[in-house]
Parts: sequence; structure tokens; C-alpha cells
Amino acid sequence: MKNKIPCFAVFFLFCLTFGACTNTLQEKPPESKDSGIAAHGDTIIEAGIGDARTLVPILASDSASGQICSMIFNGLVKYDKDLILIGDLAESWTVEENGLVIIFHLRKNVRWHDGALFSAEDVEFTYKALINPQVRTPYSGDFQKVENMEIIDPFTIKVTYKEAFSPGLSSWGMNIMPKHILENEDLNNSAFGRRPIGTGPYKFKEWKTQEFVVLEANDDYFEGRPYIDKYILKVIPDPATMFLELQSRGIDSMGLTSLQYARQTDSPFFKREYQKFRYQGFSYTYMGYNLLDEKFSDVRVRRAINHAVNKKELIDGILLGLGTECTGPFAARSWAYNNDVRSALYEPVKALELMKEAGWVPNKDGILQKNGQIFEFTIITNQGNEERKYAAQIIQRRLQKIGMKVKIKVVEWSAFINEFVNKRNFEAILMGWSLSLDPDMYDIWHSSKTKQGEFNFVGYSNKEVDNLLSKGRSEFDQAKRKVIYHRIHELIYNDQPYLFLYNPDNLPILSSRIKGIKPAPAGISYNFIKWYVPRSQQRYLEK
Repeated sequence: MKNKIPCFAVFFLFCLTFGACTNTLQEKPPESKDSGIAAHGDTIIEAGIGDARTLVPILASDSASGQICSMIFNGLVKYDKDLILIGDLAESWTVEENGLVIIFHLRKNVRWHDGALFSAEDVEFTYKALINPQVRTPYSGDFQKVENMEIIDPFTIKVTYKEAFSPGLSSWGMNIMPKHILENEDLNNSAFGRRPIGTGPYKFKEWKTQEFVVLEANDDYFEGRPYIDKYILKVIPDPATMFLELQSRGIDSMGLTSLQYARQTDSPFFKREYQKFRYQGFSYTYMGYNLLDEKFSDVRVRRAINHAVNKKELIDGILLGLGTECTGPFAARSWAYNNDVRSALYEPVKALELMKEAGWVPNKDGILQKNGQIFEFTIITNQGNEERKYAAQIIQRRLQKIGMKVKIKVVEWSAFINEFVNKRNFEAILMGWSLSLDPDMYDIWHSSKTKQGEFNFVGYSNKEVDNLLSKGRSEFDQAKRKVIYHRIHELIYNDQPYLFLYNPDNLPILSSRIKGIKPAPAGISYNFIKWYVPRSQQRYLEK
């Protein structure tokens, strides 16, 4: 569940120049000989286009907040490099009574960053916060399926479900919070959101709004101290500025655009100084409609737009072929993705026919009109993602060709989330989802998940989809689940609450000085605590 976050143009990069942000770093003089072995020390600075919103993990619904929380906190379980669930804060577990009961055996001697001992009471506290209707969390759906949580002893918990719940085990990847600090706090307004304490590999140190967040290695981390001493997330809203930093060797790493990957980094300099990666991720890009808006309440209008936009044009022109066409709510590499659902053909004539059926006909100026009202709307997207902005421009041009007036509004990250997404203050919104490995999409598509801060912000409602979402999370047989989710895929694509666009490839680039990177089905960051810089190549040390 913690991976179901909107991926509003996630550009991850590790900047080596940080003098303007903090005085705690200085250049380290080079050593004469490189041992080439793993060594502690140095700093990695990762930049994103937007600041975190909150570091209360169960409220962290944006990518920047989620990224930082994943460094500070742990769940009971996590996925390994091969996308297999393994223990995290839970040392082991047993599943009993046909999946109705999970008994977690917790690690002992795990401590919070303030020295307090982690125990079953922290898990129980987090669970109760997740199901508290007064807490504005988008992650409550999975935990409302729990009938009872019982503490057997300080390091053993028994979770009993109301009914069989197939994502039950993976849902406990949710970050666990400290009871001893938060039990008397209002989580919606707690100072903890700015100064968190977790059990994870990095401790919180400093946060300067719209500039940076600083973390430092946890010497007592139960899986072993990270090699990299300090981790910094720096806010750089402009990806072009990021790339200039890369070119001047002032940045260790960033998430490349397709243009940068295919053309701008294919030189001897980049081949010598950096290592590039490309792999299919668990994300997709889409344009979502506010289904409470009268213009988009008619499915024929949404289907018309689908026929009026050439998705191949987007993939070839914007992604340079580094992605695949998307036809539904699952990542293309997921077993739940229904390959039998075919993308609507690019047919502007068909689009006009559908608009006519819906009562929209061209006026003397060629603009679609109905009852004296012209068809016009604004696409909103976030600042810092040029590919999304270009996609909006191409969509704008294609829709203008069938008589729709389309404007584009690019909004700064925090305002984008707080003022437009969460408040449903939009007509159409261009963004993306980064998805969890389990295909349970209840929190995104179920009609009950439309409250402020929840993920069904377009207001989608389909009774059959609701029933199938509930059925899919109650079935353990993957073959049977596959049938259910393939049907959900078909229904949602037919309803077109989103204009599904493409699945972009992940395209990270990292300095050749960073070692220990081992690509796997999970990507490259799963073993971040094992990344290191050989001592002779370390660039920063503490003053």
C-alpha cells in the first residue's frame, strides 16, 4: 500500500553540490590509491521537483513524502530484489485458518531513533490510527478488513480478518509509527510530521521548507549501518537545472527524461562518468476527469476524447519509444494487466460522431457547442515534468482539431496536491500512478474512497467494479484473481474515467563512483543501504 502514491513527475537525483543548502559538508581531498572495497562515509544528495508534505507516514500520499518516509520507517514486511515478500520489522509469520489469521513474530531489540524499544504496542497503535475516521489517511481501506488485532506478547501479534483478504500480508508493508511519542497527538496536525522518529536506516536531522531534507545514517540499524553517512533530498523544481548540474558533474544521479536518456547522455563523457539503467516500472501516466463536472459525466464524451488522442504519437514523440501504451489501471508488467484490452484507435471522425451523439455539434467557428455552451476545459499538471507538459500540449492540439477549446495550467507541486488534487479543484488533471506489486486497487477505484485526501479524486463509481474489487481482495488463488482483475481492467477502460496514456520506462543515471548497485526485478534502489563510495572517491566529509 505505501507504494500507491501519485508519481507527479518523480525526478530522483543525487546532487554533489550542496553548499547553498547547508554548511555541514565540505569537499574531501582525493586519496592517492583506490582500494575499491566498500567503505563507510560520504553523502548522497537526491533531488526532487517538489518538497515533502508530511513525514507522518500514514498521511504521506505524495512521492516526495513517501520517499523520505521509506528511509526513516519500516513496515512489518517488504519486497526483496525478486519481488518476494520477506520480513522487515516482522522476523517471521504464519498464515492460518485459510488466510483469516496472520500471526506476526516481531524482531526483538529493534529501537526507535530516540532509543525506545520497538514492540507490538507500536503496531497496534499504527493500526488503530489507520482505522480512525478522524485521521485523514488514504490507506485505511486495507485495515478496515481487520476484525481484531490481539497482542499475544510484546513481540507477537495476531491479526484476524473479517473475511479472506488476499492483500492482507503485503498491506503490512505500511510504515509503523511510535506509540510512545504519538499516542496523545493529533496526527493531522502533529509536529511529528516535521520531525519524525522511526526505526529505519536513516534518522531525521533537518528540514528547510522548499529547500532540502537531511537524514543521517542510523548506526544501530538492525540490518546493519548504511555505508552512505548522509542522505539529502534537495528540492529543485526545474529538471533542466538538474541536467545542467549533471553535465557539470555537480550531481551524482537523476531520473532522466527520454530525450536525455536517448540523445543527450550518449557521449564519451557520460559513458565514462555515469552508468545508465532502463527497466519497466510499476507506473503509468494518464489524464483524469472530474466526473462531477457535467462535461465529463457522459461516457460518450470521454470515449470521444480517447479516439481523438493518438497515444502512439505521445510514446514516439515524447518518450522516444521508451515506454508502452497503457490501456488500464494496472502496470503493464503486472500479471493483472489484461492484454486483451486493446487501445481505442486514433479516429477523429469516430470522436466527432460520439460527441454528436452526446449533443455536442460544431458551431460556425468549428467549436463544439451544446445548448449555447462551448466545450472548453483546462488540463492541470504539476511543475517540473516536461514530458507531462508536452503530453498536455499534444492532447490540446488533437482535441482542438475536433472542436474542443483546451487550456493548460502548470502548478507548483505543493499547490498542485493541496489545492487541486486533494480538493478536487480541477476539470482534467494530467498525472501518474506508481503502483504496489499487489494489484488490489480498492483505494483508487472503489466508490467509497472519494473523501478529501483519498485516492479516488476523480469520483469514479461503478457497482460491478466495486463488487469485483471486494471479491478480488478476498480471493487467494492467483488464477481466479487474474480473471477478476482482467474484468476490472476491461470495465474501467470501457468507462474511461481516465484517458490512459502510457507506461514510461524508468531511466535512472548514477555516477560511476557509486558502487554496490545490483539491478534486479525490483529495480536498483532496493539495496540502497549497501551502496557505497570507495574511500578514495568519496567527495564529502563531516566538518
